Amino acid sequence: MYWEKELEVLDRKNLEKLQVERLMATLRQAVNSQYYGKIPEINKAIKSGIHSIEQVRELPFTTKEDLRGDFPWGFLAVDKREVVRLHSSSGTTGNPTVVYHNRHDLDSWANLMARSLFAAGVRDTDVFQNMAGYGLFTGGLGFQYGVEKLGCLSIPAGAGNSLRQIKLMRDYGTTVAHAIPSYLGRLFDVFKEEGLDPRKDTKLHTLVIGAEPHTEEHRLRIQEMFGVKAYNSFGLSEMNGPGVAFECTEQNGLHIWEDAYVVEIIDPVTLQPVTDGEIGELVMTTLDRRAMPVIRYRTRDLTRFLPGECKCGRTHRRLDRIAGRSDDMFIMKGCNVFPMQIEGVLMKLPEVGDDYRIMLETIDDQDEMIVEVEVKKDWFKGDLSVLDRLQKHITHLIRDEVLVRPLIKLVEPGSIPKTEGKAVRVFDHRKK
Repeated sequence: MYWEKELEVLDRKNLEKLQVERLMATLRQAVNSQYYGKIPEINKAIKSGIHSIEQVRELPFTTKEDLRGDFPWGFLAVDKREVVRLHSSSGTTGNPTVVYHNRHDLDSWANLMARSLFAAGVRDTDVFQNMAGYGLFTGGLGFQYGVEKLGCLSIPAGAGNSLRQIKLMRDYGTTVAHAIPSYLGRLFDVFKEEGLDPRKDTKLHTLVIGAEPHTEEHRLRIQEMFGVKAYNSFGLSEMNGPGVAFECTEQNGLHIWEDAYVVEIIDPVTLQPVTDGEIGELVMTTLDRRAMPVIRYRTRDLTRFLPGECKCGRTHRRLDRIAGRSDDMFIMKGCNVFPMQIEGVLMKLPEVGDDYRIMLETIDDQDEMIVEVEVKKDWFKGDLSVLDRLQKHITHLIRDEVLVRPLIKLVEPGSIPKTEGKAVRVFDHRKK
């Protein structure tokens, strides 16, 4: 079953024809902005025309630095009176990145969200509890409008306050819930503290997770804790927010909606396309946004196209789960290290809890990687020799994975400070 069958199963030839038409319309809209209006390659493409979707490569990239540099109005392509909403990053280290929407954009975004949720098996008979933050963060309102478009009973619970979340679930019979992965481990702990089991004491049948990169091991752990399927959602505010790509019930990759985006994967160093199946940086162009179209945006997210067709029948290409971000990588003792590599090791261990952090420090003029790992309560209060063996085991596993010997610090569950919104995993305190 499909939300929009005529678009979701469109053959490649006609899908690419639609992309070309929408790309031309996007370029004509984009030049109304101060930023894109002065870029010669875009004006040239409008005059000569786009005849194949591969010609998008002739256009320049857009970066987060560009969005910040022309803050606040440089990318706006409509009169300010048409704008009905904005979303923004925190901007704690400079200008925020701001994205504007008119009514068309919000309707289009809500429809993409409804399509995504439908693909994951959510129906208008469901009770949907949204445990994401509302406000400038896109996860709250993005899902809210999509759920309402789909026709579910929505519970806009917002983030945090676990006792209240559990009460809402039980009072109203929540069947589907959305949250960031790092929060669900904490929520499960509260269930246990209250003597409850979400598998028996709720009506949950589906979880939707996203907003922060996570490993397959972390997803499997969430599914085991709650006893339901957890579907991956991918989005970024520059491309609307959630609903850019979503798993269907086959759970074999994220369908990226190509009627709304042109998708490329490039080598982040050479900036050239990688071969299909090779991991590279995701680059995206909006095709159905009017207030603020964005052309060839370098997301910094690392992924790859998955080969073959999906059994669900949808023809839109599938992305592998996000492997990390090119700007999340850090160098330790000459080795490139991604936080996701460390998470992949930790989440396989039954003794390890759901939180960790990586502290990069300079000790005696040597750079060191300290990995603080929460240990489950039953293990932490056991024999000290057991903890010693666990510490050595984790050291060995991480060293084999990233080729750097870490310093492992085992800590009690709940002792690692929590952050609002997305989990912060790496803290670099090294001497520059």
